[in-house]
Amino acid sequence: MIIIRKRAYARAALVGNPSDGYEGKTISLIVRNFWAEVVLYEWASVDILLTEEDRARFGSVQDLARDVALHGYYGGIRLIKATIKRFVDYCGVVGAALHGQNFSIRYHTTIPRQVGLAGSSAIIMATLRCLMEFYDVDIPVDVQPSLVLSVERDELGVAAGLQDRVAQAYEGLVYMDFSRERERIVHGLPCYAYEPLDPALLPPLYVAYHRGYSEPTEVFHADARARFRRGDQEVVEGMRRVAELAASARDALPNRDVRRLAALIDANFDVRREIFKLPPWQVQMVDVARACGASANFAGSGGAIVGTYEGDATFERLRPALDAIGCQVIRPEVS
Repeated sequence: MIIIRKRAYARAALVGNPSDGYEGKTISLIVRNFWAEVVLYEWASVDILLTEEDRARFGSVQDLARDVALHGYYGGIRLIKATIKRFVDYCGVVGAALHGQNFSIRYHTTIPRQVGLAGSSAIIMATLRCLMEFYDVDIPVDVQPSLVLSVERDELGVAAGLQDRVAQAYEGLVYMDFSRERERIVHGLPCYAYEPLDPALLPPLYVAYHRGYSEPTEVFHADARARFRRGDQEVVEGMRRVAELAASARDALPNRDVRRLAALIDANFDVRREIFKLPPWQVQMVDVARACGASANFAGSGGAIVGTYEGDATFERLRPALDAIGCQVIRPEVS
């Protein structure tokens, strides 16, 4: 029996977020501390197995309400179904014949849910990797992010950008340029300029995520995208500014200019705070981290932050300070 096991990792957006959906530039990194794992094996029919992440039994109505408030209404099953559907569509476009053997598929994830660490796209990416191996279909690495995004955007109607999927496809540390002049269409999917960078260029980093609050990425992006499409100058100019910060960070990394990089990370969040109304608990995470001497920016949609710090003493101040407001702090494993 063929058994295929694939992983995709959490992602933290370092600089440039959230301009990836707005013709901008970003730098993102993989966080190998957390992953989504998908297992696929030959079976008589196509079966998608429920896991502990797809809760359908609750101790009380209050328990159900708490779960929905933290995690939303949807688990990973819809992501896997939509991925299989889009994979079949893609194979039809490129003329890749699929054999007739069926499979059973299940997933497990350790990525904290709905705090902006790209948990949904990790499930999709891991599923896609399983399907590619099972059917022996080679999808170019620069096309994979756009195919993964189409699962959420086109099949499920989730507003999101490409950077999560790019980081998860290439892994490590990646600089991305989503400007219109860098766009090219491959098999009907838009691809842009992606540049893997050496993770050894990174200074010490931390990632912190809130244990008690969460916010689905579509909550932020739905409002931001609507304002951008209306030509809201505050949003349009803000996205341009954070894209420039990412380009500057791309230059600062090879020079190992740690202080310059920290200032760019801080400036990214400051632009975001200027143009969007942010939940107080999200702002508090950044303010507490900065008070400890670290830089801080949203790692994604807002439930997690990422930044640099100088020396173990700063990190040791970060952990209890952020723990006091309900946050878990880790050192991300990138390589």
